[in-house]
Amino acid sequence: MKRLNKQCLVCGGEFLPKNVASVYCSPKCSKKAYKQKMLRLKKEEEIKVLAGKIPENKAFLSVPEAGILFGVAKRTLYRLVSQGEIPSVNLGIRLVRIDRSVMAEMFGPARSLPQPESAPKKKLYSLEKEDCYSIGEIAERFQISEGSVYNHIRKYSIPTRQIGKYVYAPKMEIDNLYNGNDFI
Repeated sequence: MKRLNKQCLVCGGEFLPKNVASVYCSPKCSKKAYKQKMLRLKKEEEIKVLAGKIPENKAFLSVPEAGILFGVAKRTLYRLVSQGEIPSVNLGIRLVRIDRSVMAEMFGPARSLPQPESAPKKKLYSLEKEDCYSIGEIAERFQISEGSVYNHIRKYSIPTRQIGKYVYAPKMEIDNLYNGNDFI
């Protein structure tokens, strides 16, 4: 059985994964991805807080408010206002206001903020003997140790059923786990 190389999600380099779930080639890339994720989540939270402060019935928006709601950079909006592509009202120094309906026509509806994820739907499995592999069958079929199989079952919360002295896991989940992650 040949194991295939994967491509690192951060640097794009190819690497031989140490386990099924490996997506980064090194601890350095893993830390970089973690920092990027935390920064993205922080920005999303800041945008969510700022957008929550803007009333939905407010007809005229300031440039920063329009940028937050429609996902357009402030500089772009100021440039479009100065070129006359976006009609605006200037109420004084730094008091440029843009009609919300004009922004919706140009850039589509105001972006929906990321909603908290609901609990994942539970999958229904057939744990009948004919729809499952035994742990020994999995180890033999995918050329890995039984200990690794048990670890993966625990790690990915795959349901099991014990019949007599044998433990069975659904064929569908096992095939998705090993075939879907570069195991052939």
